[in-house]
This record gives sequence, C-alpha cells and structure tokens, in this order.
Amino acid sequence: MNVDSENDPKDQLLLSPAYVIPKLLDKAGLGLKDVDVFEIHEAFAGQVLANLNAMDSDYFCKEQMKRKEKYGRVPMDKLNLWGGSLSIGHPFGATGVRLATHSAHRLKEEKGQYAVIAACAAGGHGVGMLIEAYGK
Repeated sequence: MNVDSENDPKDQLLLSPAYVIPKLLDKAGLGLKDVDVFEIHEAFAGQVLANLNAMDSDYFCKEQMKRKEKYGRVPMDKLNLWGGSLSIGHPFGATGVRLATHSAHRLKEEKGQYAVIAACAAGGHGVGMLIEAYGK
C-alpha cells in the first residue's frame, strides 16, 4: 500500500485528487492504464469532474502542477462504479474507511490488481492511496 498527501493552493480548493493521483502513481511507477479501480470522494457533484478535467488539461498540468504535459483522464468505466459519496453517503469522519473498503471489495469482485483512492478534505488537504490486491 502506498499513501501520499497533497495540499491545494488556496485558489484551487477541492482539487487535491488532481494533484495527488499523478504524484502517487509516479511514485509507484504506474500510470492510469495500470489501475483497475478508482474511487474518488465526491465532495460535491461537480468536484470530481473538475479533478478529471484538471488532470487532462495541458494548461493546468503545466502551470499548476509543473508537469511537462497533461497527465491524462481517469477512465470513466473504472471510476466510482458502485456509487460514490453522493449516492452512498458521506459519513463524516469515516469517508476514508468507506473508500478503502469499497475499493477492496471492488478489487476482489472485479479481479483487479490496483485501486486508487483520492479524497479532498477541509482546509485544502487531500489524500491518495494505492491499494494492491494480495496474491495478484
């Protein structure tokens, strides 16, 4: 398991998943195509879409993340497939556990190897976690 954290610049509140996912996968030597399950906390309806667009934006990735080019787009057929925080609920103080449990169950059911969890938090904080299925 790999864990990383990131802080949003003040003018980009709720975009920490866009910062932490590339950082986490780079650290593990993986790319978006290597990940079978993505669970991104939905703080608000448009927040996940903003993060997906940010990672797929040349401008954002170059100017804000200091990358050479855009990171890419999380495949929609791998993202929050069993529902996210808006449909399942956002148990304050337990969202991280819900994301981790949900990811582990999805990995088992979908016979995947890697899951990425990302969540923004109050005060511009965020966290990302990479989970690898045991025995894969």
